[in-house]
Amino acid sequence: MKFKDKVVLITGAGRGHGREIAKAFAAEGARMALNDISPVNLNLLIEEIQAEGGEAKIYVQDIAKKVPVQGLVMHVEDDFGKIDILINHSAVEPKKSLLEIDEWDWQRTIMVNLSAAFLMTQSVGRIMKKNGGGVIVNLIPLAGRDGLKDRTAYVASMMGLIGFTRQAAGELASDNIRVHAVCSGIPEMHQAQRDFPSSFNKAVLYLCGDEAIDLHGEILNVEEKI
Repeated sequence: MKFKDKVVLITGAGRGHGREIAKAFAAEGARMALNDISPVNLNLLIEEIQAEGGEAKIYVQDIAKKVPVQGLVMHVEDDFGKIDILINHSAVEPKKSLLEIDEWDWQRTIMVNLSAAFLMTQSVGRIMKKNGGGVIVNLIPLAGRDGLKDRTAYVASMMGLIGFTRQAAGELASDNIRVHAVCSGIPEMHQAQRDFPSSFNKAVLYLCGDEAIDLHGEILNVEEKI
């Protein structure tokens, strides 16, 4: 129970890595705040967590704009009293080529995948600073996407998230806020070093744990395992 009583907020928690990481944190005693744009997948997830004796609450919100983000973060803080860990996983992935994608799809992808991470990090970061620190991990899964064909907007947003992670880590370190990213399928990046966990979920939990307390701005490129 290495995360007992820690409050973990996960965006895009209804599917993929967000869903599996939510269950992994809950199994380690964390109190879960689960966000997604639709309650459909979240309802089943919260049932699974509660069936195992875990605590979780649902927060349905589109976090691509500032006001909804502020409302979400305020409600989580009201319900749990704090936020110890933020996992940014919200994402959209239009499968359109560079010459076919329209401006709306491009803008929506950047807003959900990159701007939402900025807005969540800013709002949650202020709470973490007030409470003495915390951990933020941005998820950047690129593996298993047909060689990334026809995903110009998605890839651009994910690469931007790597740069954002590095900058945020430097700016927030003095506030005792650790910012990291866990990636998969980025060929130009080295795989995680041997002393780091090699699977996606284990890497996230490792970076959020006390054993990684001295690490800042880690960008781990690990194997895709869900």
